[in-house]
Amino acid sequence: MSVRPKKHLGQHFLKDKNIAAKIARSLSLEGYSHLLEIGPGTGALTRHLIALPDQEVHCLELDEDSVEFLKHDPEFKGLKIHYADFLKEDLSQYIEAPFAIVGNFPYNISSQIVFKMLEHRNEIPELVGMFQKEVALRFAAGPGSKTYGIISVLAQAWYDIEVLFSVPPQVFEPPPRVNSAVIRMKRNKVEKLDCDEDLFKKVVKTSFNQRRKTLRNSLRQLRPEGMDTSDPIWNERPEQLGIEQFIQLTQQIVQSSRIRYFEP
Repeated sequence: MSVRPKKHLGQHFLKDKNIAAKIARSLSLEGYSHLLEIGPGTGALTRHLIALPDQEVHCLELDEDSVEFLKHDPEFKGLKIHYADFLKEDLSQYIEAPFAIVGNFPYNISSQIVFKMLEHRNEIPELVGMFQKEVALRFAAGPGSKTYGIISVLAQAWYDIEVLFSVPPQVFEPPPRVNSAVIRMKRNKVEKLDCDEDLFKKVVKTSFNQRRKTLRNSLRQLRPEGMDTSDPIWNERPEQLGIEQFIQLTQQIVQSSRIRYFEP
């Protein structure tokens, strides 16, 4: 049975065995004994994952043809494959936590995969995945970089992120029109941010949505009227701030709101 990549699913099947093996070897295998592969396709990466020691491998696949292919290939006998959409499913019904995420991700949903992972950060100690290179660099970017943005801050608040290696288009079928890169995200030691986490996300998103403005102007709608913004941090633009400084901004907004609320 042959499976053709489907454009509407964003499929680009990895055909280079060495790259697939390198992705599998990039997993630390520390702190978990379950792997969740997203979008296994015809199993180019999967065959290397099932060879890893002491790991139970689960696959989530939205392409029925790929599911049938894997189920009927003797090489993948016993593989736990689920016909399901990662973005819509309650993952606990498929796999036991903690688990790592791995995959050659469809580029049209790769950022959404990470955002869902952040929601389950205490269950997912690691991710190793293929992304469009531009997106991969954005995840790992630091303050001062032109690619530093919303996803950089929100992901790095909870994970240490490293771009491992680049991947050329010709190792895929069909070749994408962009270069790719594999990143590793490992859960850091932060259990809770020292601020209101929902407001923190609003502060980050609002500031970067108007990244050319100073924070005093871009965050005008989030801060109480008449709030003291004499702290030099309010003169900065978002790409100049690290995570701790975004936490500091969030704390100042909350504190100012409390003072205003309790004023006689």
